[in-house]
Amino acid sequence: MANLVYKRVSTDQQSTARQNLVLDEAGIEDPVVFEEDPGTSSRLHPLQRPKFRALLDYARPGDIVHISEMFRLVRGTGHILDVLDVLHRDRLALRIHDGAFSAMDLTARHPRTGELLSTVKFMVQTLAAAGELQRDLQRELTYDGLRAAEAKGSKGGRRPSIAADKSADVRTAYLEGRSIAALARDHGVSRGAIRTAVADLLPDRTAADEDGPGGGAAGHPRYARQGRRLPPHH
Repeated sequence: MANLVYKRVSTDQQSTARQNLVLDEAGIEDPVVFEEDPGTSSRLHPLQRPKFRALLDYARPGDIVHISEMFRLVRGTGHILDVLDVLHRDRLALRIHDGAFSAMDLTARHPRTGELLSTVKFMVQTLAAAGELQRDLQRELTYDGLRAAEAKGSKGGRRPSIAADKSADVRTAYLEGRSIAALARDHGVSRGAIRTAVADLLPDRTAADEDGPGGGAAGHPRYARQGRRLPPHH
């Protein structure tokens, strides 16, 4: 049995310090760590993220996947249920060490049907919806704050738009999982400018489309399992 640790941050200005603290306190023995490159978008389906795919390739039945918080791995109900299905298929356990999901056995299945327990599914959907509501409220508060500042005569300077010769690079990076915030810093423009450049690639803001540019898990290839090799040191 191996202890597989997964880490991710949303922007390249964040660090894994808090995740490290939570996971260190958990006392995980001989962890094998898979850490995404900084700025890997949370919209990119977990099953399409390079390091989580590497983790699944490396894993063997009976291994345990460790994460500090559920939302380091998934975003939205669809992502959670897709990941749980894959973990069940590969006979992997999941341990979440902090947050609302930490007290739940998310891998619990019905002993006869093998399906995810209805109570677990309900709690997953409820907690995921609460997380989405929190993000929506935060965006609304940010918008209201900007309007209040404009009413007082304070207007932020507008950064330049994406140059035509850089647009293709931006779109390619976005499809590969680079977040809008990270792309904005890379090119010295606003997030709005990045959203404009990738407008036709943005998913609709519905639960069914939370998977981002890559779509849901239905189209994911099953990854070939070869001899177990240690992941490259990050």
